[in-house]
Amino acid sequence: MNDLSGQSNATQIIEPFNDTSTLSSTDVHAFLLENPEFFAQYPDLLEKIKLPHEHKGSVSLVEIQSDQLRQKVRQLNFKLNQLVTIAKQNEKIYRVYTDLNVQLLRCESVAEVQFTLEDVLQERLQLSSAVIKSFKGPHAIPELQQRLFTEKRFKNTNFFFGRLSQHERQLLFGESPAESVALMLLGDNRDLGILGISSSDASHFTPDMDTLLLQQLQQVLNIILPEMMGY
Repeated sequence: MNDLSGQSNATQIIEPFNDTSTLSSTDVHAFLLENPEFFAQYPDLLEKIKLPHEHKGSVSLVEIQSDQLRQKVRQLNFKLNQLVTIAKQNEKIYRVYTDLNVQLLRCESVAEVQFTLEDVLQERLQLSSAVIKSFKGPHAIPELQQRLFTEKRFKNTNFFFGRLSQHERQLLFGESPAESVALMLLGDNRDLGILGISSSDASHFTPDMDTLLLQQLQQVLNIILPEMMGY
């Protein structure tokens, strides 16, 4: 009840235009925007309104709204399926890197580390190659190449994702496919070498990739490699 008049607060009936002599489409548009509940009070109009359709001819507004709703539901289901697929892939990758770190901690030589990296990353994640290129020793990258590579790819970070030049691919991966790569500098002082992981898919490693799992791998390698490499 209304406190002042004692009358009921029932929903006010919206009256359509009384004078249509100067009514324009803009007026109708403005009216419907200001009164979104109009069709709720006049539901019979929904079935009477017909709109042209490219494939069905004239259809009612209700049918168009139903089609739009069904399309939105399909789009939401598609996005949900995508998210579920991505979540499963991320879980698989997380488990692979967790297992890899545990196996690396059991290694006793650089050769074992190299074999473990290849075995896990190539076999379980279908990557093309995984290599450690040291900065010291008989198989080290030449010092000039080290400096040029570091200045170009690791100027402000310890990680690089993306594509390399042909010379860089040859230097790190030899003849192995390397259409896109993930690289990390090794050593607390960036002085041990480079871990390179390559893929034959040019879109697999991209500059916007998250580094969390690779940071954990880097930390494990920085713990076990110095003693193995005689640093």
